[in-house]
Amino acid sequence: MMEDVATDAARSRPMPVRHAEFDAFYRTQWLEVYRPLAITLHDPDLAREAVDEAMIRAFGRWRRVRTYHNQAGWVYRVAFNWAVSQLRKTDREVQGADPVDLPRPDAAPAVELYDALLQLDLKHRSVVVLRYLLDWPEDEIARALGIARGTVKSRLSRAMTKLRKELS
Repeated sequence: MMEDVATDAARSRPMPVRHAEFDAFYRTQWLEVYRPLAITLHDPDLAREAVDEAMIRAFGRWRRVRTYHNQAGWVYRVAFNWAVSQLRKTDREVQGADPVDLPRPDAAPAVELYDALLQLDLKHRSVVVLRYLLDWPEDEIARALGIARGTVKSRLSRAMTKLRKELS
């Protein structure tokens, strides 16, 4: 009975501002981080785990993370790094099964582009997805991936050269 009273009291208390703010961030940004990560990793399960892990870390550091210019970029970077670490630990191949909850294009040119994108290695695919699917500027990509802006430019250039070759 005492537990019921305590539980009811906890439910009736308003959520702390910090938690409410994070809750709003989580609801609006989880899918926005998951989609490009699932495409980049080509593994929806790993992407889901990675975003969940990154969101847990963001919640624990929300006082600091909330001050960042691009909180979703920080979460993406943490999720990406966590996923790459998991791949290394388990020696898993980056290109797993098709991300079933991501629509596969129907039109022939889009299918060809999708397949060509999957031919890129992870570091090149990640910059292409962030630049051209999410329309992030190079500076944001550099911050999110923890690499120099020049590295973003060179990876984009190499990736686009390979994509052109694959598509011709």
